[in-house]
Amino acid sequence: MTESGIGVPVVIAGLGDIGRAVARAVLSRPELRLVGAVDPSQDLAGKPLEALLGVPCPELMVEATSARAFAAARGGVLLQATGSTFTSVLDQIEDAVQSGLSVVSTCEELAYPWLRYEDRAERLDALCEEHDVAVIGTGVNPGFVLDRLPAFLSQVVGTVRHIKVVRVVDASTRRASLQRKIGAGLSEEAFHDAVDQGSIGHVGLAESATLAALGCGLELDEVDEEIEPLVAEEDFDGALVPVKHGQVAGLQHVVRGFSEGKELVRLDLTIAIGAEDPRDEVELDADPPLRLVIPGGVAGDDATAWAVVNAVLPVTLLHGLVTVLDLPSGR
Repeated sequence: MTESGIGVPVVIAGLGDIGRAVARAVLSRPELRLVGAVDPSQDLAGKPLEALLGVPCPELMVEATSARAFAAARGGVLLQATGSTFTSVLDQIEDAVQSGLSVVSTCEELAYPWLRYEDRAERLDALCEEHDVAVIGTGVNPGFVLDRLPAFLSQVVGTVRHIKVVRVVDASTRRASLQRKIGAGLSEEAFHDAVDQGSIGHVGLAESATLAALGCGLELDEVDEEIEPLVAEEDFDGALVPVKHGQVAGLQHVVRGFSEGKELVRLDLTIAIGAEDPRDEVELDADPPLRLVIPGGVAGDDATAWAVVNAVLPVTLLHGLVTVLDLPSGR
């Protein structure tokens, strides 16, 4: 814990599993100073933050609204873990920017919002420039494995002709909300209905494909996505969301990026309860070719929290709406 008045002031917005992990990571960094926590949930607002985190922390109560916390953190950074879509987080981000705060968010679409919301992204960029702050979306996926890591690896090869990234995650030990998000326990029919409704699938893969291409010196003119269920061949009763034989255990989500009809990027994400051979694998078709495998893969929730916290100091040196490609390669 830092002494009062020392360190970059930080506010946490959203105190679900990821938000709490972010808060604990902040508390372990002496150069950061936690000054506020915001969550509108009736179950959380008004509670002592220490009781939610289970670790010693400043004597803060969880606020239902952000005005007081933003005022206390002026000149600092909002760490936001509240939503996956750009439109769902934009109002709070604009309030933070107008209050003089930079923002580091786990919002997946914020990783590259120009892909789906070009006009709104440009307006947010102008607002950030006006208030001399920066906004960035980061995490593990998007934010590192499927985009920033291939871009980093491309620094040691010549022209990149094709990018392939495979990420396999065994969801059996992950939080229940993620298991539900991948359709665990559903029938195949219910899974396809949920995909059509947009409630299943990993948000941000198209953004990652675009970022990976840009970071490797490529440019896409088309991105397509395909989501298929993975059906359990045995019962998984130990998962937080039990899955029976014949039910959906997870999904395979593939995004492909093209230029003039030629595939340049392929991101293949498997998240399933009981998924075999968990790993992250990056392959660049280049001169020389390069292939990197991380056995077991990058840890999801903990690594997301650290990706957010490790972006705090760099983001205070940036201006505008930026991406993970604008962050330094190291700390």
